[in-house]
Amino acid sequence: MSDSANPNALPRSVAGDLSDEAAMRLALQQAELAYEAGEVPVGAVVLDEGGRVIGLGYNRSITDHDPSSHAEIVALRQAAAALKNYRLPGASLFVTLEPCAMCMGAMLHARLCRVVYGAADPKTGACGSVLSVHESTQLNHRTVVSGGVLADECGDMLRRFFRERRAKAKGAGQPH
Repeated sequence: MSDSANPNALPRSVAGDLSDEAAMRLALQQAELAYEAGEVPVGAVVLDEGGRVIGLGYNRSITDHDPSSHAEIVALRQAAAALKNYRLPGASLFVTLEPCAMCMGAMLHARLCRVVYGAADPKTGACGSVLSVHESTQLNHRTVVSGGVLADECGDMLRRFFRERRAKAKGAGQPH
């Protein structure tokens, strides 16, 4: 469906009006790419107001040597480039893990209308688990946030990744 030479290429035939579950499945496909690259398996998809995919991304912080290369930031950059605008009003972002404060800040600056995540993040989640950035009344933009879409599948991939990492570290005699 996407250009095999570029794993972040936009799917050519993705039509509008994707359901939340279908959009999250696209984000899970991105998370799988992160997993295969040895990155924390988080994936994101940005849909325009017509429901068409305009941005895809997966965690690339290790690969890019960039602490800001979270899945959401990668997808936002691609969406902004596609629309030739840093503002994305009417757009929705789907991500497999609850966004952190950095990513929520970027999403608010992009003026997204909606953010949907899969698994909650009890350590750094900024949509209710640790912080509720989107609910700050001091900020000049609001976005609707909802979570739990395919939460089990999203969480299972993360748990599998970290379980395998711990097993490798233990097998290598490294502290865990």
